[in-house]
Amino acid sequence: MDSALATTDPNMPETEVHAEHEHVALPQHRHHFETEEQQREAGSFGMWLFLLTEIMFFGGMFFAYLLYRNWYYPAFAVASNQLSVPLGTINTAVLITSGFCMAIGVWAAEVRKKGVLVAMLLLTTVFGLIFLGVKYDEYHEKYELHHIPGDSFNTSMFTNPAGYGIKEEPLAPDMAQKTQIFFFLYFAMTGMHALHMIIGIALLLWLTWRAQRGDFSSGYVAPIENFGLYWHFVDIVWIFLFPLLYLINRHPLH
Repeated sequence: MDSALATTDPNMPETEVHAEHEHVALPQHRHHFETEEQQREAGSFGMWLFLLTEIMFFGGMFFAYLLYRNWYYPAFAVASNQLSVPLGTINTAVLITSGFCMAIGVWAAEVRKKGVLVAMLLLTTVFGLIFLGVKYDEYHEKYELHHIPGDSFNTSMFTNPAGYGIKEEPLAPDMAQKTQIFFFLYFAMTGMHALHMIIGIALLLWLTWRAQRGDFSSGYVAPIENFGLYWHFVDIVWIFLFPLLYLINRHPLH
């Protein structure tokens, strides 16, 4: 029989037929990997390498914040008191809950519970959207108070806090200008974090569609596991941002 038309040789022993079928690649198996396990390990290594670059990226901003806070401590202490601790606490609880849902989703993918996986991915998406909604409310408040760095930045709240009902000692005009550095770093750090959240939500919607289609019901869970690492990294970044920006030295200067 012509080899182009036949899938197996009828004279081939049964054990060899089984061995041949065992090496048939599944749809998700890319041709440049010898085995699916090798493909999975390569994907996991690539994700950890990506997260390492992310740690260096956010680490630079954390270092800049700590450096400028040491140089302009009075301005940073007063400016940080303008952030809402209740809203920050709500967002922290929301993000931790989303991380828990994502962890359950990874487990569901590994034990092939399609319904649980889809539900957990949807819940993770919902909590991510809630986080972004709360963050938008915070940004809008800063816009109304003219706390966005630039020509329209309002320093009078810091040079004359009594006029705004704030129990803080007034800052000298030159030090009050340094509060812009705090808000610049605040928007840069939380903005980049929010951007990672938006990208994560887009990926969650894509993974939910694939999960509903049954792509992860056959034991192929590498995309879910790798995304779980990404989402937990986003959670951890916020766990550091929250106390650094919202909680440190929240007391009036006397």
